[in-house]
Amino acid sequence: MCGIYGITYNRYNADQISEKLKRINFRGPDLSAQKPFENRVVLAHNRLSIIDLDPRSNQPFSYENKVHIVFNGEIYNFKDIKSELVKKGYNFRTESDTEVICAAYLEYGTELPNMLNGMFAFVIYDEINNKLFGARDRLGQKPFYYLLNNDGFEFASQLSAIQLHNKNLSISSKSITQYFAWGVVPDPYTIFNEVNKLPAGHRFTYHISSKKFSISKYWDIDNANTKPFTGSFNEAKSKLSHLIKDAVKIRLYADVPVGVFLSGGVDSSLVSAMAQNVTNSQVKTFSVKFNEKGFDESIYAQKVANHLKTDHHIISCNYNEGLDLIDSFNHYYDEPFADSSAIPSMLLSKHTRKKVTVALSGDGGDEMFIGYQRYHWMKQVSTLYKTPKQFRDFTAFLLNAAPNYKLKTISKGLRFNNLNSLYLASVTGIDASWIQSDFDYLDIEEKAYLENSKKNIYERMSDFDIKAYLNWDINTKVDRATMAYSLEARSPLMDYRVVNFAQSLPTQFKYKNSNQKIILKNILYDYVPKSYFNRPKSGFTMPFSDWFRNELKDMVLSELNDEGLRQIPNIDIDEVKLRINQHMDGSWNRYPLIWKLLVLKQWMNNNGKGYPIV
Repeated sequence: MCGIYGITYNRYNADQISEKLKRINFRGPDLSAQKPFENRVVLAHNRLSIIDLDPRSNQPFSYENKVHIVFNGEIYNFKDIKSELVKKGYNFRTESDTEVICAAYLEYGTELPNMLNGMFAFVIYDEINNKLFGARDRLGQKPFYYLLNNDGFEFASQLSAIQLHNKNLSISSKSITQYFAWGVVPDPYTIFNEVNKLPAGHRFTYHISSKKFSISKYWDIDNANTKPFTGSFNEAKSKLSHLIKDAVKIRLYADVPVGVFLSGGVDSSLVSAMAQNVTNSQVKTFSVKFNEKGFDESIYAQKVANHLKTDHHIISCNYNEGLDLIDSFNHYYDEPFADSSAIPSMLLSKHTRKKVTVALSGDGGDEMFIGYQRYHWMKQVSTLYKTPKQFRDFTAFLLNAAPNYKLKTISKGLRFNNLNSLYLASVTGIDASWIQSDFDYLDIEEKAYLENSKKNIYERMSDFDIKAYLNWDINTKVDRATMAYSLEARSPLMDYRVVNFAQSLPTQFKYKNSNQKIILKNILYDYVPKSYFNRPKSGFTMPFSDWFRNELKDMVLSELNDEGLRQIPNIDIDEVKLRINQHMDGSWNRYPLIWKLLVLKQWMNNNGKGYPIV
C-alpha cells in the first residue's frame, strides 16, 4: 500500500517532486524515492512495506531494465501468477507482488489487469516501446488521478500531489454541483477541470513521443446476466462460502501484523469468522465506541468477538478527538467528500494502526447482496408506483400537509415519474431545490445500469451502487481514512470472484420479502448464532446531528453565516439558511446538508484558495 507519482515532461525539479511525495507521505512513510529516466520520465513512490520488507522490493522498481513500475495496492494471487511465469522461464529476485506485475506485463501485455486479483493502481514505464501503461482495479479500491495536456502526462495517488506547485488549475463549477448532489465528485471528474480520475476497471496507454493517450475498459458487470447460477440455494451457499473463505485467506497474507474491523454487523462478523476459521492464531478485531446515546454499537461487536474468541479491542472516541479530525479532514480527503462516516472511519483507523498494519473489512456486502435499507424502502413504495400518477399526486398532497418531515419527504418521493428516477433522487436528495445550477448532475454514464431493462429493479439498484456509490464513496472513504494513518484495508467481499458470483445469483437468494442479504446471513449463522443479529441495521455514524445543535453550533453559524454562504457557489442562499434554521430549532434533521457545506467551505479555504471557479 503506497502513494505513487509520475510525470513525462520536465516541469518540476527533484526538490519539487520530493515535496509532492511529502504531501502524501502518510500513504507510505517507510521510504520515499524518485527515479528519472533519460527521456524526462520521472517515477516516484512512497512505500508502506507490507510484503517482502527487504529494500530489494523498494520502488520505483525495475525489471530486466525493460520495464519500470510504481504500484499502489496488493495482488492477492501473485504467487499463482509467479508460478506460471517461472514455468515460462522468468526469473525473480524478490518475494514481492511488484516484481510479478512487471514480469506478467512482459508476458501478457495489456491483458495483464484481467489476470490480477487485488486492489491496485499502477503505472509501468515500458522503456523498449517508450510508453506508459497503467490500470486501476475493478471496483476502484485504489485511487488514480491524472493530468493530461499538450506538455505530457502527470499522475498521482491523490489530487494534492498533482495540485502542489501547479497554479494553472481551475475549480470546476460543474463538479461543485455534482458534489452537492452525490456528496462526492464522481469519476471521471475531479474538483479541478484539468485533472481526471481513471475510472475503475479501466486501463490506459500513453505513448510518450506522440503524446497519444487511450483508455479502455477491461472489466464490467454482466449486464445481461449471461451466466446465471442454476443450482439450488444450498449449492450456491456452499460455493459462496468457499469463495469468501478463500478471499479472506489470501488477504491475511502479509509480512506485518493483520487484524479485522468488526462492527458487529453481518458483513464484518462474517469476515471475522472466516479469518478466525482459516488461521491458527487468535485474530485481532477492532471496533469503535461513542459515548453518546444511540451511537454505541460496540456491545454487538464484543458479543461476536467473544463467541469467535478473537483478541478484541474497543476504541472509545470522544467529541474532542472527532473535532480534531474535522479540522484536518481536507488534508487527507483532498477534494470535497461529504460522507460523514469518514470521521469515525478515521478514528477507527488511527487506533487500529497502533496494533496492526493491515485490517480486513466487510465493505461491499450491502452492494453485492442487496443489503441497504433503501432497497427495502423501494420495495415498499413500488406498489404505490403501480397506481395512476394522479393518485400518487393526491397522496403526496395529503402527506405534505403533515408536520412530520419524514412524511413530507415521502410526499416528494411520490411525485417522481418512475422508480428509477425515485432511486436516483433517494441517493442525491429528494428535495434538491437548494442547489442552484443549470448543470444536470444526473447525466452520468452509470445511470445506464439503473435503466437496464434486462434486470429487475433490485438488481439494477445493486449494479448501480457497485459502479457508483461503492466506487465513488465507500472505497474513497476507506482508502483515505486508513491511509491517513498508514494502515492498509483489504475487503474480501470485493474479491472479483465473489462479485461475479453474487451477480449470477437469483434475486431471491439475496433478497426476499423483508429479508436482505439472505445467503450471506445463512453462511454467517454457521459460525455465529442468528439471535446475535436480530436488530435493525445501523450505519457507521457519529452524533453530528446533536453536535451541530450544541457543541459545534458556533462553528456552523460562523462558517455558514451570510458572508460564508455567499462564498459558496451554486446554492440558493435563502433556502439553505431556512434549512440550517430548521435543523437548529429541531424541526428537521438537516445535518447531511450542513456537513456537506462545511466540508466544501473548509476545502475552499484550505485547498482551493487562489484558484478560479469556472
